[in-house]
Amino acid sequence: MPSGTDPDATAGEFITEVLDYDGGRPVTVYRPAGRVDAVVFAGDGALISQWGPDLERHGGPSTMVVGVHRHRNETVRLAEYSPVFDEARFAGHERFVVDDVRRWVQSRFDLALVAERTAVCGVSAGGELALALGLRHPESFGAILCASPGGGYRPPSPLPSRLPRTYLVAGNDEPFFLANAERWADALLGAGTEVEFARRAGGHGGPFWRAEFPSMISWAFR
Repeated sequence: MPSGTDPDATAGEFITEVLDYDGGRPVTVYRPAGRVDAVVFAGDGALISQWGPDLERHGGPSTMVVGVHRHRNETVRLAEYSPVFDEARFAGHERFVVDDVRRWVQSRFDLALVAERTAVCGVSAGGELALALGLRHPESFGAILCASPGGGYRPPSPLPSRLPRTYLVAGNDEPFFLANAERWADALLGAGTEVEFARRAGGHGGPFWRAEFPSMISWAFR
């Protein structure tokens, strides 16, 4: 944002609705001021949706952030976010995000979602979700944005023939997650897709991921 600009002049709005999944699941959307040029879908939505205003302050693409809230139970969250723990639970959540939430966004905000301007984003276990959804649905998500991925879901062999562009980031102070990110970067590069890998100073947590978010979005929708 240009120096001296009123920080409220470009402020968008937050919209939360409860959709019909598993007894009701909130989805929080950050809608930027003005037109929407790109859309990013994310797990851990109560957290990541709050980073939406940062994108406008950084002057990046005008991006809507669609945050699907996590389950309150961490065991269930892991099952929803990684296909290796509970295949049926993951598949149900996958359909909810890819089919129901996307349709709701298209209808509620009158948007035409095209893969080239749509990304899926996640952090930690949510990074596994982003990788799994991106690999399984490249027709819906043209880019994967993944920070500090967990180690449950690993690169399948063989990888799909069609792969989204992928941005991976991890910190020097989180060696387990850094190794997971490096594993994915190596596998995706070996499969011939475009990969941006960033190794940063920092550790596992919201401030580290939030600081990287504008760079991820700018890369995805450059």
